[in-house]
Amino acid sequence: MLLPSPSLHHTITPKTLSILSLTPLSIPHKTRNPNPKPHKPKIHPITCTITQTHQNPPSSKTQLPPKPSPDLNGSGPAAPTRGELFLEQQQQKAKATASNGTVGVGVDGEKMRRKVMKMVKSVIGCYGCGAPLQTTESDAPGYVDVKTYELKKKHHQLRTILCGRCRLLSHGHMITAVGGHGGYPGGKQFVTAEQLRDKLSHLCYGKSLIIKLVDIVDFSGSFLSHVRDLVASNPIILVITKVDLLPKGTDLNCIGDWVVEATVKKRLNVLSVHLTSSKSAVGIAGVASEIQKEKKGRDVYILGAANVGKSAFINALLTMMAKKDPVALAAQKYKPIQSAVPGTTLGPIQIKAFLSGKLYDTPGVHLHHRQAAVVNAEDLPALAPRNRLRGRPFPPSNQMTTSDENVESGSNSHGLNGVSIFWGGLARVDILKVLPSSRLTFYGPNALQLHMVPTSRADEFYQKEIGVSLTPPNGKKQAVEWMGLQSKRKLHLEFEDPERPVCDIAISGLGWISVEPICKALKNDSRPQPYRGELHLTVHVPKQVEVFIRPPMPIGKDGSEWYEYRELTEVEQETRPKWIIL
Repeated sequence: MLLPSPSLHHTITPKTLSILSLTPLSIPHKTRNPNPKPHKPKIHPITCTITQTHQNPPSSKTQLPPKPSPDLNGSGPAAPTRGELFLEQQQQKAKATASNGTVGVGVDGEKMRRKVMKMVKSVIGCYGCGAPLQTTESDAPGYVDVKTYELKKKHHQLRTILCGRCRLLSHGHMITAVGGHGGYPGGKQFVTAEQLRDKLSHLCYGKSLIIKLVDIVDFSGSFLSHVRDLVASNPIILVITKVDLLPKGTDLNCIGDWVVEATVKKRLNVLSVHLTSSKSAVGIAGVASEIQKEKKGRDVYILGAANVGKSAFINALLTMMAKKDPVALAAQKYKPIQSAVPGTTLGPIQIKAFLSGKLYDTPGVHLHHRQAAVVNAEDLPALAPRNRLRGRPFPPSNQMTTSDENVESGSNSHGLNGVSIFWGGLARVDILKVLPSSRLTFYGPNALQLHMVPTSRADEFYQKEIGVSLTPPNGKKQAVEWMGLQSKRKLHLEFEDPERPVCDIAISGLGWISVEPICKALKNDSRPQPYRGELHLTVHVPKQVEVFIRPPMPIGKDGSEWYEYRELTEVEQETRPKWIIL
């Protein structure tokens, strides 16, 4: 679990930022004040004590068998599934060829890289998802009818085939294919999450340029902190996706600095940080320029957690490059398929986007600690925000109690003390001790409704409404199979600056909760407020889902007012990654 550093919000001298094009995104009119008001360095320590416990699921008529305990890397064993053996068989011949020539201890890394790359490139897959082409299993990924396969093979056009599964995905069908630990329950499962990770193992052998994508809505859950295990010392261009979903009025300069602060603590070889939106093309030109600058003849790999928007990013990148590059223009004809289904890409997809070197779309890294790994496949669309995020505060700004139809009677003169807030059926927050004017603001998919009830009635309310008003899971059938909110995290948050949020509580794969110790809009008297204190909360989530405590993200108009840039040393100014919005 990530704990914030005790020195996260010092003042700094911001870097110069150039904005070449404006989009519907809310970008500030001026990037920096040339004569900024000097700030006295401040320290805002966030002390968080977390206690994690697991409880048995509530009694029900149907109990699922116990699952194997998860590991931190999101991979693990899974029972063989239909089609899984076939997908492995497609690659066994290539692997056998590589293993026939026994590699001795003295073989250098370049020779190993060539053998592995030859093995990877020898498997011809669907250009939409990368699954190996096959003509026997009609339900499995990569299927194409025999006549089409033979015709394309005769004309040496196998790399122009789109499999049957991709055709269905392109028409909006939700077809999952990934099982195992980190996979998706419900639907057919033809390949495990661990097998997809193995398809990325060759990256550590060669010299490549890595484009690592992170979803800004699920920044903590999709960051891939252990990415170095996959890419070794290869340089990384960090691309933050979906910034068009941030609340209106957000200062992207603050977001860029906040991202860099979180990144430098990971000690990764990051060259630069880019804030992008594939939908509105914000930041795509800057990434294209940086790739051309840093590629130096190497292959370029797009890497990221499942469903962070890799295929959408590639399509936007090719569109941008095609304006000046005829090679990228030709590559647009056979682009990876886009889908809301996590696990759309099942194998490396080679794209001829450069004169020297190739561009590869890779399978998403499936993580067991995200909400998508525990909900049914039919509920996956509910986890994806479709519009700009709007914070949903509790209690609302205009009153200490709320009359929202989704909120049960539970507020009292002590603010939120003694109430529980349900975030759909996927999370619950018990408020044990806060100030009368404290406020919690939820940022995530609008499809998940919020319900507030007295903590004394929370268990009864959950048992009654799960699958009905608390969704996902949707419907009584899925509710019976649902394992419940088995993991309980007790949080003790200490604050020393009541004028700013104390922290964000990020729930992996769902969103985050901004915790304000004292909300100005809720203060109903002029009595002095405490300048330090402690808040006690308990967060309930499904057993394997992770909860992160992080510095508050400076979103909205208020974020740019309380966010403070940290002062940099000369060494940091030289080595710290720059952030770019173009």
